[in-house]
Amino acid sequence: MIVIGGFLLGAVIGAATALRRGGRKLDALQYGAGYAIAFTLAGLFLTILLERVLAG
Repeated sequence: MIVIGGFLLGAVIGAATALRRGGRKLDALQYGAGYAIAFTLAGLFLTILLERVLAG
């Protein structure tokens, strides 16, 4: 669930960042994809960390 939330949050933040900087639609898509990948990886590591802490 954290991974999916990170993906969605990253996509929205990335697209908003690109549009705020004056980018076009394709810029927003690229930024959204980049941020989504980064936030998804962060969510994955957080999920693994929480799983290990709570299980052990």
